[in-house]
Amino acid sequence: MNKTCLECGEKIVGREDKKFCSDGCRNAYNNKINKDSTNFMRNINNKLRKNYRILSELNTEGKSKTTRAKLLSKGFDFEFFTNILQTRTGNTYYFLYDQGYLPLENDFYMLVKKDI
Repeated sequence: MNKTCLECGEKIVGREDKKFCSDGCRNAYNNKINKDSTNFMRNINNKLRKNYRILSELNTEGKSKTTRAKLLSKGFDFEFFTNILQTRTGNTYYFLYDQGYLPLENDFYMLVKKDI
């Protein structure tokens, strides 16, 4: 049975279950599939990444406190987060993957890191 590379169409030599003729073709194929398909998606993903970097930079110990002004000065956008955690005590944490924040009084925020 002759198999051909999913990326370039060349004949595959080697293992029976191979899908690509080389690492380069495998990488090119996966990059094509996983790229952001629209500018809208790319812009949102960039904002999520930026917010995550800001929280990670300010929360190196796993739990810390900061101000809204400091977050905004670094370019943090409060409209973009990945999930919300509502605690039994009624607190609402906003998360970007494993980095999160809890709004406190007087424009302070508790920064936390979720154990995964």
